[in-house]
Amino acid sequence: MKKLTTRSVVAAAGLALAATTMTISAPSYAVVETSTSEVNADVHGLAMQGYDPVAYFTSGGPQKGKKKYAVRHTGGTYYFANASNKEAFMADPDRYLPQYGGFCAMGIALGKKLDGDPTVWKVVNDKLYLNVNKDVAVAWNRDIPGNLYKASENWPEIKYSTPQSLN
Repeated sequence: MKKLTTRSVVAAAGLALAATTMTISAPSYAVVETSTSEVNADVHGLAMQGYDPVAYFTSGGPQKGKKKYAVRHTGGTYYFANASNKEAFMADPDRYLPQYGGFCAMGIALGKKLDGDPTVWKVVNDKLYLNVNKDVAVAWNRDIPGNLYKASENWPEIKYSTPQSLN
């Protein structure tokens, strides 16, 4: 991994604090600290906290899915708002899946696996990215190309690591 700059260390500290706050305020959606999965899913296997991954592209933002439109795919169960979105996903899942398994994109750029909040999102080059909270998203947005580069370098090395071992 690359040498950390002061900015990276400060951002990492902020992410650690944000992750702690997130865990305390929303324990049902906390990252499973001992999971080696490349998909950010809760203890029941639900990915994206039940949000519909297709809705970001068809409705322009987050939309809760329904259990009756569930699909199990690569380590997670995804819910969809309607049958059309479920069908679109089944036809081309890679088009709609959040990058880095739905973990916080900025966290991945810093070598961490933090929970991705489906209400804190951005589509870049037709790819969906989640972040742990709005403050972290501000940092992510300051240098999206640089953060994408760092995250893409880190992801292959950490995707099967437990969040606990990285954080």
